[in-house]
Amino acid sequence: MATDMKDIAIHPVEAVTVMRLLPARPRMLALGEPTHGEDTLLDVRNELFQQLVQQEGYRTIAIESDCMAGLLVDDYVTAGVGTLDEVMEHGFSHGFGASAANRELVRWIRAYNDGRPASDRVHFTGFDGPLEITAAASPRQALTALHDYLAAQVDADLLPCTAETLDRLLGADDRWTDQAAMMDPSQSVGQSPEVSRLRVLADDLTALLDTQLPHLATATTRDALDRARLYARTAAGLLRYHYWMADDSPVRMTRLCALRDSMMAANLRALAERSPTLVHAQNSHLQREKSTMRMWQGPVEWWSAGALVSARLGEEYAFVATALGTIRHQGVDTPPPDTLEGLLYAHPENLGLINARELSSALGDPHPAPRQSPWFGYASLDAAHLATIDGVVFVKDVPQG
Repeated sequence: MATDMKDIAIHPVEAVTVMRLLPARPRMLALGEPTHGEDTLLDVRNELFQQLVQQEGYRTIAIESDCMAGLLVDDYVTAGVGTLDEVMEHGFSHGFGASAANRELVRWIRAYNDGRPASDRVHFTGFDGPLEITAAASPRQALTALHDYLAAQVDADLLPCTAETLDRLLGADDRWTDQAAMMDPSQSVGQSPEVSRLRVLADDLTALLDTQLPHLATATTRDALDRARLYARTAAGLLRYHYWMADDSPVRMTRLCALRDSMMAANLRALAERSPTLVHAQNSHLQREKSTMRMWQGPVEWWSAGALVSARLGEEYAFVATALGTIRHQGVDTPPPDTLEGLLYAHPENLGLINARELSSALGDPHPAPRQSPWFGYASLDAAHLATIDGVVFVKDVPQG
């Protein structure tokens, strides 16, 4: 195994250098991160996205946040609906609205869009489902929004149910979000008769959306139709997720992880159809390899959103992973010298972009084993994955914010 990385070329993290790594401009450029909540990494993302917008024609950024909540942010950045404080509080999941770098991203997009025609505006999206590790949201918002959209555009006789029927079957929202259901499948409502009926109705509403497409494409705006499709995907995805939350088989968590990434992938494919998009999320959601995690039920393994999208888009999907040296305020200190991060840490550059395949060749065989982190919130980059990664951004040190 090579031990001297000083001869590896490290380039500035810029749109032009990223594009040089790729055979052509991808419809979807995925930038991964090894941990959440560090504005140093998000600042790198923000700078790259601004360059992609100004130099490469990118018009959408998608982050690992609730796709329904993200509509509030998009309304703000494209049309000035609401205030910056409001959308930072209500437009993000996973606590991401508290990030100063995310706030700056939203502020910049709003300023960039000011005075531009609708066709040239930059969009913000969340591409995660309305899911947290502890619970899943009620499908009420997505189902009722889909029903409302169709009710305003098609004959009432074509609707499979009334809004009142949906409301009755949905019941109280807190029965859907009971956190006890994540650990105890018997506490989930997902396999009740009411939910089984809702799954059929969600399917029928989606079918109606599809069969009425020629009319809807002319009667409503592209944005409205795209949102209706998002409502349909989200409603069906949540109902499916809740169904399997009630499952007590040994593969329950494997299935739930796979379903979450499947929802992510469906949202990303829809975005790729519309405009060139930068995606930002944890490396494991964007990689082409299978993702793995150890949970209370033991190890789980599933195909990531990136793997699913890459299988559809081919070379029009590109993945740049981020690796880092230290997060000392989280107990992640100088990496061991026989790890990938340790070898990169010896390089004199503090930040840069590396051709992943050249790095893989320079490492020789065998590749170093993955770095073991003392903190659960950070996942090292597996050198065995380098052959399926297009580029690596290395950040040497993450200071405490």
